[in-house]
Amino acid sequence: MSLTVEVLKNEDGLCRVELNGRLDTTTAPGLEAKLNAIDLKTHPTQVIDLSSLDYISSAGIRVLFKAKKRASAGKARLVLVNPKPSVKKVFDIVKALPSESIFQTMEELDRYLDKMQKAVE
Repeated sequence: MSLTVEVLKNEDGLCRVELNGRLDTTTAPGLEAKLNAIDLKTHPTQVIDLSSLDYISSAGIRVLFKAKKRASAGKARLVLVNPKPSVKKVFDIVKALPSESIFQTMEELDRYLDKMQKAVE
């Protein structure tokens, strides 16, 4: 099985990346290239939607960890939403990404982002 990656950008600085399929050794380089192509200045908030991700390997976790590190270095934010239970379990086991970067729903993410924006005001 392969991985399809859809990158959806809006004018508000949000970039939503939808993953569908398997994120493994074969598909990780393609995702990494697409994530690295996102301009952090024009899209400082990146949301990786995992709702259609069926499998993630250590190579996939490495790509997401590097993307999170890149976002932080560029003063941007990368968050994960909608992980399936099997994918969430992998994150729980490896503890590769901070738990505040993983949200169960878009509504949970929206509440978090709203709170963060109000804290800046």
